[in-house]
Amino acid sequence: MTDRLRIAVQKKGRLADESFAMLKKCGLNFSVRGDGLLARVKNMPIDLLLVRDDDIPNFVASGACDFGLVGENVFAEEVLASQKIEKDMDIEIVRRLGFSRCRLCLAADEDGSIQSPKDLNGTKIATSYPGVLGAYLKDKAIKAAIVEMKGAVELAPRIDIADAICDLVSSGATLEANGLAPFATILESEAVMIGSGRKLGPNKQAIYDRLLSRIDGVIRSKDSKYIMLNAPREQVEAITKILPGSDAPTIIPLSGNEDLVALQAVCTENVFWQTLEDLKAAGARAILVLPIEKMMN
Repeated sequence: MTDRLRIAVQKKGRLADESFAMLKKCGLNFSVRGDGLLARVKNMPIDLLLVRDDDIPNFVASGACDFGLVGENVFAEEVLASQKIEKDMDIEIVRRLGFSRCRLCLAADEDGSIQSPKDLNGTKIATSYPGVLGAYLKDKAIKAAIVEMKGAVELAPRIDIADAICDLVSSGATLEANGLAPFATILESEAVMIGSGRKLGPNKQAIYDRLLSRIDGVIRSKDSKYIMLNAPREQVEAITKILPGSDAPTIIPLSGNEDLVALQAVCTENVFWQTLEDLKAAGARAILVLPIEKMMN
């Protein structure tokens, strides 16, 4: 058995591009070529299997791959589909990755009679996510027929296949172009890392621990900023309270001026213009806000 960690990744699409970008930020050196199904990482013992997104949960559950990067919407649908045929898909979300965010929404004609979930009783709903939709309808005690489609779901009401749809929404532009308006969100989705919970051998476990530490660092750094500023010594306490989500800042005396100090802090929350204005009003000057590429605790 190989000691190379195997990770299933969507072959093409926005989630694939963002997954590859995240892995490269983690320092993995690999190339994805044309229609290739395997990308070998050159500087770590990791193989990326490039597959269809709806195959990823099954690859992980079966042990063909150790982990997978997939949309939460696909993960939820495949888990529910496995339960429908009384198959136990033993997989779980290991990390929420914070990219490829979208919503699985119910939508209908913006000027029609369906404006809320309670209006769905006795209707037909087109979707590519029958498992997730079915679970939602059961939970809400809504009796509606599900029309399963593999694509072009937005067309269903126009060609009288269905009265409403349940589909992924990012910007809402596609719905609007087809005269549809969302009226309920049934799932908030993002990219997730999934695993089976199987015990790894010591070598694979060490590789996994290194990779997960790097992924955590990339996730934290994306929403973090490094702030540097000068301030009067007597205003340090007041300024520290303004810095969003930071640990105790580093305080450095300024050469030749005993009344001023330099403050440096990592802020793990958004730093808005209002934050800078509040810092300035408290006496801070020469304020710099810098992006952070990598972090490790």
